[in-house]
Amino acid sequence: MIPAAPSDPAAPPIPHTLRSLRHRNYRLFFGGQLISLIGTWMQIVAQSWLVYRLTGSEALLGLVGFAGQIPILLLAPFGGAIADLSDRRRVLIATQTASLLAALALSLLTLLGTVTVWHVLGTAALLGIVNAVDIPTRQAFVPSLVGPEDLVNAIALNSTMFNGARIVGPAVAGLVVSAVGEGWCFAANAASFLAVIVGLVLMTVPAHVPDRKAGSTVARIAEGFRFAWSNVPIRALLLLLGVVSVTGMPYTVLMPVFADRILHGGPRSLGLLMAAAGCGALAGALLLASRRGIHGLGLWVAVAAAGFGASLILFSLSRSFWLSIGLLVPAGFAMIVQMASSNTLVQSMVPDKLRGRVMSVYSVMFLGMTPFGSLLAGALAQRLGAPTTVAFGGAVCMVAAGLFGWRLPSIREEGRRLVEASRRDDSPPHNPTP
Repeated sequence: MIPAAPSDPAAPPIPHTLRSLRHRNYRLFFGGQLISLIGTWMQIVAQSWLVYRLTGSEALLGLVGFAGQIPILLLAPFGGAIADLSDRRRVLIATQTASLLAALALSLLTLLGTVTVWHVLGTAALLGIVNAVDIPTRQAFVPSLVGPEDLVNAIALNSTMFNGARIVGPAVAGLVVSAVGEGWCFAANAASFLAVIVGLVLMTVPAHVPDRKAGSTVARIAEGFRFAWSNVPIRALLLLLGVVSVTGMPYTVLMPVFADRILHGGPRSLGLLMAAAGCGALAGALLLASRRGIHGLGLWVAVAAAGFGASLILFSLSRSFWLSIGLLVPAGFAMIVQMASSNTLVQSMVPDKLRGRVMSVYSVMFLGMTPFGSLLAGALAQRLGAPTTVAFGGAVCMVAAGLFGWRLPSIREEGRRLVEASRRDDSPPHNPTP
């Protein structure tokens, strides 16, 4: 059973939507992550603009995205095993320190004027390796900060934090890149990791008791994959997430092309486009945070995936900067509703002893599949153009959402059984694939 994290009796009254913040540990986590994610989004935008400035190549934009995300596909299962076998807080301190050093190195190379696209590729790959451990560990760590009664709210607030940073970070990055160059964005990101490390050091969290039954690391990883695949509701959520990650989410890789060639802007325009999607995503996350339970979230996943695809198609047709800004708001809204709802449902259906490994599968489908989408998007954009590529991805998302919605009524009852079993901290039986 996930130990219930005690709330802070000295904390002032907190609105229902922000109820997870009554827990001291979660406040420390939230504050540190918010600062760090602003820095991360600054680096993402500055890195994209740097690659585009150095090369002018859509394909290389896709390659950098591939380099940063392929390690998650290959290594996240090992990261999940580490999360289930280790002190999760210490693992996170180590990963945040490594990310700080990588961002600092890229900053120095850029400020000294010696940076090349190969340096960017190498740094992206290194950060991808770190994230392969960090992401499943962070996902598994959150329940220990709030307890099961506030898990839905905490996951939604994490999405709120992520997308609040997604609004501020790109907008600030656009101004900083225009004024003093990309290197200072990388330096700001390096400094931002200190906030997370300090927050983690100050926490007092329940001891994580790992499941140390006999078996090799590979066998443990396989156990997590078997659980995710053999339980149909989890499998359906993850497959839809993987399709959207491959075909829809790589639209962000092509944002410099839209900002420059299609909408005739520059780094400020790129920052505003990214921030617009972040505004929509923030609204979606706040809507989820106001919910009191998980009932009906499956339908939200289907509708959101379809809405995301439709928004991408409309965005690909726009040649007006402000219309494009407006169309990215519902795209961001729908994307985060699907992602956070899927995260909430999966976390609610998995026992804590398998949480790190199952969430590593979630990470593989959400982020690990994206590199293939990035490569595909870059290659297609080189041949067909960025608008056609984005429209194609949106159409595939809509088809996948329709298939998920068609299956939804037949898997709801099994999903309820998994949630009840998880709350008892019993591993439910692995139902064979029908």
